[in-house]
Amino acid sequence: MDVEGDSLIRAGNIVIIGRPNVGKSTLLNRLLGQKLSITADKPQTTRHRILGVLDRPDGQIALLDTPGIHRLAGRRALNQSLNRAALSGLSEADVIWFVVIAGQWDDEDDFILETLRREKKPVVLIVNKIDRLSDRRRLLPYLDNLKNLYPFTEIVPISALKGDNEKRLVEVSLCHLPSVQEKPYDPEYLTDRNLRFITAEFIREKIMRSLGEEVPYATAVTIDNFEEQSGLTRIAATIWVERKGQKAIVIGQKGERLKAIGSRARHSLENLLGTQVFLELWVKVRPGWQNDARFLQKLEMEEPRWPKN
Repeated sequence: MDVEGDSLIRAGNIVIIGRPNVGKSTLLNRLLGQKLSITADKPQTTRHRILGVLDRPDGQIALLDTPGIHRLAGRRALNQSLNRAALSGLSEADVIWFVVIAGQWDDEDDFILETLRREKKPVVLIVNKIDRLSDRRRLLPYLDNLKNLYPFTEIVPISALKGDNEKRLVEVSLCHLPSVQEKPYDPEYLTDRNLRFITAEFIREKIMRSLGEEVPYATAVTIDNFEEQSGLTRIAATIWVERKGQKAIVIGQKGERLKAIGSRARHSLENLLGTQVFLELWVKVRPGWQNDARFLQKLEMEEPRWPKN
């Protein structure tokens, strides 16, 4: 097709990868201008590939948030599934965003970098959390060292939490996306995930933020009922744990912790849905669910490829 003289824009796929807790989901939410991917200061918060479409007058970016990559995924089916979900989108990406924490570099960053060497795609290295550096003078020598590790297309220091340098990140990334005549997605399209999925994730976020170090990783959430009425959304959900002791912890004394989780989740869901929400939560025990392939499939842990418009 001869497109000479036609107005072209930039559009394509960008996959966001990095080890756990580097701020990938916070970055996605910041760029989209609304909460889509849940966040918590714990590993395994993101368990799924989540697509969000950033629409601009001069282009369109399909951003794919991914679980944190573990160098040693372990024997659990869940951990192996998380790594597969994180790495499976690389072959379809036009550009890769590799997110690290300012002033830090560890074995898992090395592991990811070795994976990127095999992909041979444009890689933008995003140095996140620059706002947390106690001494900003450390940043320049740190960035100089990173330049010697790999021929990154760009190195962009940012604060995903505060929005520092996000405009430059988007602009330099658009330059490396294909030129197209039409946007692949409708400008109003935001994500490939439905409300049932997002609801389950919002509930799981409140669990992650409400509990200690061990129990959150042994929990999962499924939606049993999602009924939209005039001005009211009725939701019933089950929180799954692996042991009876974990069930008691989630419920709390006289049910107080479960009530608090439900209250926080309900407020977040009302802001998302724009309706009053009636939320029922149940806690059930399913021993060994993290190694149960069928149950992981029910949780949508095995991810589809990039959705086609």
